[in-house]
Amino acid sequence: MESKGLVARVAAPIGAAMALYHMYVIAFGPPEAMIFRAIHLSFAVALILLLFPFAQKDGRRRFIWLDALIFAVAALALGHVFLHIDYFIDRIIYIDDLKPFDMVAGIGLVLVVLECTRRVIGWALPITALVFIGYTVFFTDVSLMVLVDQLYMTTEGIFGSTLGVSAAYVMIFVLFGAFMERTGTGSLFMDFALALTGRSAGGPGKVAVISSSLFGTVSGSAVANVMVTGAITIPLMKRTGFKAPFAAGVEAVASTGGQIMPPIMGAAAFVMAEFLGVSYATVALWAFLPALLFYVACFASVHFEAKRLGLKGMPKEEVPNFRRVLFDRGHLFIPVAIILTGMFMGYSAPLCALAGTLACFPVAMLRASTRQGLSWTLIWDALVDGSRNTLAVALACACAGLVIGSITLTGLGITFTNVVVNLAHNSLVLALVLTAAAGIVLGMGMPTTPAYIVMVSLMVPAIMKLGVIEPAAHMFAFYFAILSAITPPVALAVYAAGSLARAPIWPSGWAAVRIGFAGFLVPFMFVYDPSILFIGEWYDIAHASITAIIGIIVMAAALAGYFAGPMQMWTRVALIVGALLMIKPGTASDIIGVAIIAAVYGIGRMAARKAAAVPSAGNPS
Repeated sequence: MESKGLVARVAAPIGAAMALYHMYVIAFGPPEAMIFRAIHLSFAVALILLLFPFAQKDGRRRFIWLDALIFAVAALALGHVFLHIDYFIDRIIYIDDLKPFDMVAGIGLVLVVLECTRRVIGWALPITALVFIGYTVFFTDVSLMVLVDQLYMTTEGIFGSTLGVSAAYVMIFVLFGAFMERTGTGSLFMDFALALTGRSAGGPGKVAVISSSLFGTVSGSAVANVMVTGAITIPLMKRTGFKAPFAAGVEAVASTGGQIMPPIMGAAAFVMAEFLGVSYATVALWAFLPALLFYVACFASVHFEAKRLGLKGMPKEEVPNFRRVLFDRGHLFIPVAIILTGMFMGYSAPLCALAGTLACFPVAMLRASTRQGLSWTLIWDALVDGSRNTLAVALACACAGLVIGSITLTGLGITFTNVVVNLAHNSLVLALVLTAAAGIVLGMGMPTTPAYIVMVSLMVPAIMKLGVIEPAAHMFAFYFAILSAITPPVALAVYAAGSLARAPIWPSGWAAVRIGFAGFLVPFMFVYDPSILFIGEWYDIAHASITAIIGIIVMAAALAGYFAGPMQMWTRVALIVGALLMIKPGTASDIIGVAIIAAVYGIGRMAARKAAAVPSAGNPS
């Protein structure tokens, strides 16, 4: 429609300007923190009001006056920050009373943030923020003036560190993903995975695991990952014999893991680095082995399921040649290599991401196979897409600032910590289960980043009080905020994959839980053995890595019902016990676990030989 075209023509330059501004800031340095974050929020609010109207019918915007009013309120509140930044910085918070305009602007911006957040990610996070604000106003001695002071006039609310992470880190990495997509890296990931595993047993399922892990590091969204890679992998899985719910489950689990997969993880990883005061490279190092365990388990689940069903791989003529894929398009991996190299050399993550982003199109121009179709229009589109893809994270971080500001002001975090500790009766296992459940429930209604932020404020201090080291506690919260995407009843990645597979939601959801079961175990593993986070001596890390990988693979075999051959129920139970003993830290448990696994494998081999001998005995040559 005409109105849509006009909106697009207005929104596109704003989006491009937003991307270029953030690239400039990374290259030449940001302004004062509050100004930088306010500019980031200003771009985001303007784009949301243009792209997500309050109501729309037959392609035409309705109640446009309401969008104009929200824009005016945002302009006044944010303009107040820009024009009077010295006043914001010099005043003494909680001591100097707010002026009437400060109160109006502050309350107005809170309402703008809530409404814009609702438009891009739904009701869950705004309602959560309203609950904490309501608690502060009506159930504590904190006055409305003090609350507005905290949420609007300082960097402890809307303009807090979470919005700073969105502005400084998330924006440029999302932009990098947009540039990678526009230069054809998505198809490279798919063909690379096909060439590696397409012809093996259950090949298309393994392709889904590898391609989704690669693409997930670029997209950062489980649902987006499903829609891009699943459109190809799910039909291939169904065609080669996998049932539709299992195919949907594989794609949902593999796509969800992208947020925990270094080198480029989900936005919450950057927030974690900010909270812990460490480099992003350190967070990526902590996440490496847990992510590997997650994907090894997913890959093994596909392999054993294919073996159990007797499935074959894809025909040779349908699988790309590995050498040809690398020769023709392997150079498109160079921008990722630039980011990795820069971070290991000690440069900041945003600067490395900027270098990788700027390298995408020149690298694509190196060979004729990737040069075709490149144009200045694609660069413009990548800038616009990068800004649009940042909107949900930017508003989620701003709205999460309302939650954090309220919790900090009331001391609710300390109260909640004591409640959790008392409920758990000083039992770490029970506290971890409560924290995991909270992460899954929060993640059902909001994106990973705000779910993780709320958990850090409420649940993480409780498990730290029971002895969990800080990195492990934060990673635990991070993982379970992500795993909600594959946990029924609200499992967005499963919904997306199920729609592509034309599979019922509940069977698909339970298939995803079984395939991703290791994902639910891994956080408990690194809580009890931080060596899995690469924390500790090298021999402890090596020992924990080897036993954990063995345990995870064996667990996948037990859940699939196939190891050396098809398994009976009692051997599956025995194998689960062996796997858990391998996963549990301790040399004695490892020895017992190996013995059980070896025994089950031997029994399976003997049963397979007997089964193979029966037909030959009935048909002598």
